[in-house]
Amino acid sequence: MQPSLTSPPKDDLKSLSDIKKLPGELRDLNLNIKNIAYLNRQAESESNARSYPRKMPFALAQAKGIYVKDVDGNVYYDCLSGAGAIALGHNHDVVQNAIRKQLDNNLPLLTLDITTPVKEQFVKDILSCFPAEFARNAKIQFCGPSGADAVEAAIKLVKIATGRRSMMAFHGGYHGMTNGALSMMGNLGSKSQIPGLMSEVQFLPFPYNYRCPMGRPEDKNGETSINYIENILQDDESGITKPAGIILEAIQGEGGKIPAPVAWLQKLRKITKEQGIPLIIDEVQTGLGRTGKMFAFEHAGIIPDVVVLSKAIGGSQPLAIVVYHKDLDKWTPGSHAGTFRGNQLAMATGSATINFIKDNNLLDHVTQMGKLFVENLKAIQIATNCIGDIRGTGLMLGVEIVNPFSGVLQSGNPERFEKLSRQIQKECFSRGLIIEIGGRQSSVLRFLAPLIITETQVNDICKIFKDAVQAAETEVLFKSISVN
Repeated sequence: MQPSLTSPPKDDLKSLSDIKKLPGELRDLNLNIKNIAYLNRQAESESNARSYPRKMPFALAQAKGIYVKDVDGNVYYDCLSGAGAIALGHNHDVVQNAIRKQLDNNLPLLTLDITTPVKEQFVKDILSCFPAEFARNAKIQFCGPSGADAVEAAIKLVKIATGRRSMMAFHGGYHGMTNGALSMMGNLGSKSQIPGLMSEVQFLPFPYNYRCPMGRPEDKNGETSINYIENILQDDESGITKPAGIILEAIQGEGGKIPAPVAWLQKLRKITKEQGIPLIIDEVQTGLGRTGKMFAFEHAGIIPDVVVLSKAIGGSQPLAIVVYHKDLDKWTPGSHAGTFRGNQLAMATGSATINFIKDNNLLDHVTQMGKLFVENLKAIQIATNCIGDIRGTGLMLGVEIVNPFSGVLQSGNPERFEKLSRQIQKECFSRGLIIEIGGRQSSVLRFLAPLIITETQVNDICKIFKDAVQAAETEVLFKSISVN
């Protein structure tokens, strides 16, 4: 049964004894009784590594479109969308129909890397999404179902193809939680306790207009950053060996929704091509329409050597692939494998998602909804005090939260304010809106709405967000002023 999509979140009274059973970080949240029971059992049985339930303390019962309903009947707008994996929203008709067709016809569900008509169709469909110049020379490696596994495959691909051993990645980058992927992550929190990470990874400055890493706030195209990178790669006294590949996100996701300037990305492509260095674009979160293009690198009009894909390409089912220029295909049989690389259900739902995006001009819709989001967010920025920057493309947007009253500057702008960003997220959740946090010092509120979001839903979400920001400012920002 479809959940009631209009009922507001409840505000039931809770048993104090039940609330006291929760981990400390959840005790002050306004929870319903069934949610509490599920969370208690989850805390007893699952590892300490669980993360989302600590910020979104509920158990889900139903989901449809942009809405999810918890076990106590509360309905929420979902602007997390499975970290971007659920492109068409929950339980979209075309996805459900693809699953039913697969099951009703007794089609194989898992085939390792043995081909099938469903797989052949998916290959045709995914290649049709790329620029023709890339697609006509492309080969595909199906990987284990996570984006991290595809990143690992991409590392192996370029190392084998070039015979080189080092890699280059970027400050703020995120590529997954496996050993090689984690080694190329900018965030230190997840890697600082891990011994034996992949060696010889050189990190480079990623352009960040709001806080220029090179100390040049007037540099809006990342010229100082790209000049520095060019010098490293051309200088025979740089001390840095030529890498097997350079990996980056055209729009950093977990790093805070930071887009690379078009001119910067174009020059990076030019430099890497001249130097014979494979350019790997990680499109795990941006791929399949999230930015208003099928792939984020298309905004710069470049052709990469390798593209890493997961999340949305499986139509909400687990799937990950590496698509690369055929000249890099120096692998021998078994060079990369994985039991679940033959997930036929994901290929069927992936094809259904791709075709729906194309048939319904969803890329234009994403662009328009993204513009509407930004217009609303800029109005909220004016009406409040703590929004330092609004950035992103299409339906991949970030809002950086700052403390405008502390007098402390970071890279020329007010300091990041993690406590306030977390309070805003909490206030959003209590009002029926799910958003995630990311970026440096967890100061960026991230919007990843499904691509089918409507104008009315955008406006409703932004109204909730405005109320949440104002409530959080009263609770955190203005209290801190009065204390000081």
